[in-house]
Amino acid sequence: MVMGEVPEEADIAVIGGGVGGYTAAIRAAELGKSVVLIEKEKLGGHCLNYACIPSKTLIHISSIFYDSTHSQKFGINAQNVTIDAKKMLEWRVGVSEKLEKGVAFLCKQNKIDVLKGSATFIEKNRLQVTDGTEVIFKKAILATGSIPSNLSSMPFDGKRILDYKQALLMDYIPKEMAIVGAGYVAVEISTLYAKLGSKVHVIARSDVLSKFDRDAVAIVKRHMETLGISIHFGVAPKGYDNGVLELDNGEKINAEVAVVAVGLSPYTDGLGLENAGVETYGRGFVKVDGRLQTSNPDIYAIGDVIGEPMLAHKSMRQGVISAEGASGLGSMYDNVVVPAVIFSDPEIAIAGSVEQSEGITVKKFPLTALGRAIALDETDGFAKIAYDSSNIITGIEVVSPDANAVIAEAALAIEMGATLEDVADTIHPHPTYSESIKEVAEAALGRPIHFFYGGTA
Repeated sequence: MVMGEVPEEADIAVIGGGVGGYTAAIRAAELGKSVVLIEKEKLGGHCLNYACIPSKTLIHISSIFYDSTHSQKFGINAQNVTIDAKKMLEWRVGVSEKLEKGVAFLCKQNKIDVLKGSATFIEKNRLQVTDGTEVIFKKAILATGSIPSNLSSMPFDGKRILDYKQALLMDYIPKEMAIVGAGYVAVEISTLYAKLGSKVHVIARSDVLSKFDRDAVAIVKRHMETLGISIHFGVAPKGYDNGVLELDNGEKINAEVAVVAVGLSPYTDGLGLENAGVETYGRGFVKVDGRLQTSNPDIYAIGDVIGEPMLAHKSMRQGVISAEGASGLGSMYDNVVVPAVIFSDPEIAIAGSVEQSEGITVKKFPLTALGRAIALDETDGFAKIAYDSSNIITGIEVVSPDANAVIAEAALAIEMGATLEDVADTIHPHPTYSESIKEVAEAALGRPIHFFYGGTA
């Protein structure tokens, strides 16, 4: 559409075509609404194209490469194993392209009008898109996500100082690299490049994964050190120049590239929220209520732009809720837990909290007693379960390979208000890591089978 033509009208306008945005658009279309989806870059957003999917793709490739030369205990003796970084990148990009095309297909089949460009609110019910289109909407869903936070001392240049997106688009493997930050993104990137042969330095302002269970983190840190990752605790970067990162304690680190992974900031720049009566708080997060409505009741907001936890699966769930709300169903975002997974080595997966507190008891089951873990020689991990005085489960944590595949059971148990008995008496397939959840529930009930707790469970 050319400027000056009749504006496009839609029941629902969705701003942002990431996982939350396209989910919202599809759900609204299913409910019979006319939908316009506005995306300035690629459908699928950061998750499909730059973050979640790419990082897990590269983590998988790095593990294959590492295991091929570290499996002598199983009788595997591979010689002269090499990695083609350009071919690796080609596969990683191909995966994202395939998924992006899949989202485009779904939008087409659901008769969603996809516009390419950035959108700005010019009135409470009107948007201007940079492709020249003006959109008049009845309801809108804001799903613009987040962008990597930067450091004033180390501005991104896309060549030597990289954000996490650029770190997952390199067509070579650095001999030595530094990662500023020690959250889950930093841990995942450091682990994958260490397995590919890079010498990696992690710059931790305080500690690695400082917001997570220390029992779990201790195992991950031990594995990072085994991979040759150097963790520099309690320091911050002063600057990076000519391949040298200087820290505030005077230490200097040689690094071909420096990756800044210090968190995410909500993407609201240029949206014209003030024109739509949409209020923000803190670092620019959008205020919403339990229905995900903003201060303008005709505009909803979901995902990273409304705050923590900044996780794709939370955005997808909120996409459904916002679409239903905007379609008149009055749905509420009332999920009890948002499960989280760190694709570290081993993985950490958690639903709820496993912190011991008043009225909450925590039990732990070690992988040294699990058949699957022993068979794979992956016994450095555990399952934890937290429960109240009525045996209702309030949290489950699993530290193991493929922890991502078993944590959904924990989320479902907590959402249902399941008890220890519900989990312990459910038949779990053998031999699997999922058995660790059953085992720890049995131990909490005082009837452990495969681990001896010293007389009392």
